[in-house]
Amino acid sequence: MRADARKNRDHLLAVAGTAITEQGVDVSLRDIARRADVGLATLLRHFPTREALLEALLRTSFDELTAKADALEASNSPGDALVSWLRDCVAWTTEYRGVTVLMAAAIEDTESALHTSCVTLRAAGARLLTRAQAAGTARSDIDGADLFALVAALAWLGDQPALAPRADRLFDVVATAVLTTPAATDSAGTPSAAQ
Repeated sequence: MRADARKNRDHLLAVAGTAITEQGVDVSLRDIARRADVGLATLLRHFPTREALLEALLRTSFDELTAKADALEASNSPGDALVSWLRDCVAWTTEYRGVTVLMAAAIEDTESALHTSCVTLRAAGARLLTRAQAAGTARSDIDGADLFALVAALAWLGDQPALAPRADRLFDVVATAVLTTPAATDSAGTPSAAQ
């Protein structure tokens, strides 16, 4: 890709990220193009569908969360790693309003542009869960699909203005329900490396 085309594409992604953060994933493509000061045809040349735009925008975050799972798996106790990754995943999904609905649908739709990234992300969480289960620090009656559903449910809470003040406390309730022994946390509620 030529440098100017890469610059235009990156600008469109930055503008789209801001628009989706403000208005949710259903923001008008025409509005994104207008904000980017380009025509809709230019936006569609780079991203022929809404899903293609979202996949390009979200892929970096998916990759970062997957890499975070790998790093946590290598450096933290199983329970702490699971809770830390779950917290990061929920925080990220609340950044882009409405993304959890698309992610849940993409898991089931192999033709979705988001399918591979979502499946990879779910597998990263499932690995952390399996590791915690093997160590006896997480319930054995849930799986990666359940964990992914919990991320969506917790993110939904953060999207609801009336419930958002309860989101952190309810995250702790859910994390405690997933673990068979509480993960060690610091004063901010963030899992610590020691258990």
